[in-house]
Amino acid sequence: MLDWDNLRVFLELARSQGLVEAGRKLGIDHSTVSRRMRRFEEEVGSRLFNRNSHGTTLTPEGYRLVEYAEQMESTVYAAADELGGRNALLSGQVRLGATEGFGNCFLAPHLAYFCERHPHIAVDLLPMPRLINLSKREADINVTIERPQSGNYVVTKLSDYALRLYATSAYLASHPPIRHVDDLTQHRLIGYVDDPVFSQELRYRDNIAPDAFRALRSTSVVAQYMAARCGRALAVLPCFMAQQCDALTPVLQDQIDIVRSFWLAAPSEQRHIARVSALWNYLREAIEPNRDYLMGRAPDIVWLR
Repeated sequence: MLDWDNLRVFLELARSQGLVEAGRKLGIDHSTVSRRMRRFEEEVGSRLFNRNSHGTTLTPEGYRLVEYAEQMESTVYAAADELGGRNALLSGQVRLGATEGFGNCFLAPHLAYFCERHPHIAVDLLPMPRLINLSKREADINVTIERPQSGNYVVTKLSDYALRLYATSAYLASHPPIRHVDDLTQHRLIGYVDDPVFSQELRYRDNIAPDAFRALRSTSVVAQYMAARCGRALAVLPCFMAQQCDALTPVLQDQIDIVRSFWLAAPSEQRHIARVSALWNYLREAIEPNRDYLMGRAPDIVWLR
């Protein structure tokens, strides 16, 4: 059984990437951090950190342990919030960053219910076609498609989600048949502008149909979605967006099935604040019954009250 106190030190060192900084935030000497982590590595049976003159970096084994440790940390915070009776006095403002499509099509309606549940909390939703910078305090919580690899953050995996190729029935009826990905060279696609794309996780077009003509490119997935609904081209879209439009239908569903992940992150010093914790926990609660919806396996969103 792993000791939670050692896991807490492990997480702080992983986020700070330096013994002195980790020790300062934990209130202990940096040499104590070093000794405890060496003993912890012996306990785990794996080397968790690479050490050099510039600080520490996680090994592959360390990265795997971080995900489990952050899940435990989130559970501990949630228990403290509930048992401490904080919810009765929740108030203030929380700023939530999110990817554009997820923020507009999934989070916004859920947040309406959250605000009804917590009438004294004001939520600012920032659905952006770019990465939100938590280190610059652009948001208190962020939903991102890339797991933060550095920084003093609490991070947990929110959910996987699926993307598929979509077209309208009218488009498919009036254009050459699509039976294989090679047939896409005869069709027009809607996708992202290459240069300003904010994440490598969005460069899926080149793996599907690199030779297909790109009829329209946009930095906005909402713009891509709206253009696809006009029935003049195909687009790779998140299932949670496309299945809200009856006119759109999946194309090559057995051949094109892209899976990405949403991550929930917050600065560690913000995560324990009651109103931030309330929103963090609500987001995880809202995701749980909607995992199949996000993967395109369920037709309807489940709403929380």
